[in-house]
Amino acid sequence: QVQLVESGGGLVQPGGSLRLSCVASGDIFSVNRMAWYRAAPGKRRHQAELVAEITRAGRANYVDSVKGRFAISRDNAKNTVYLQMDNLKPEDTAVYLCCALIDRNETWGVNFGMEYWGKGTLVTVSS
Repeated sequence: QVQLVESGGGLVQPGGSLRLSCVASGDIFSVNRMAWYRAAPGKRRHQAELVAEITRAGRANYVDSVKGRFAISRDNAKNTVYLQMDNLKPEDTAVYLCCALIDRNETWGVNFGMEYWGKGTLVTVSS
C-alpha cells in the first residue's frame, strides 16, 4: 500500500508565499515522476491543471502561468516533493494535488509505474 499526503496549504494575501510538501510512504521501491496539479473551486480532480512536474533526476517543467513564481523540488531520500509558491495571485486559489509514479514492492517483485494521488491541500489567495 502507498499513500501520498500533502501539507502546507492555507490562506495567504496576494503577493504572499506558501510552501507545499507531499510525502510518499508505504511499500515503495522507487518514486519516479512527481507532480503538482491544481483544481480550481468547483472543479474535480479529472479537471485539474498540471502546475509543475519533476523527474527523479531533477528536471522540472512548469505551466506558463506560474513560471518565475513557483519552484518545484524534491528530496529522493525522503520521497518528498515540494512546491515553493511566491508572489501568489487570487487566480492561484485551488486545491493542490500531489501525483507520483511509483514502483511498488510486491511479495513477488516490483510493480512498475503505478500512479498515486494525494487528497489535496487547499490554497486560498485573498485579501
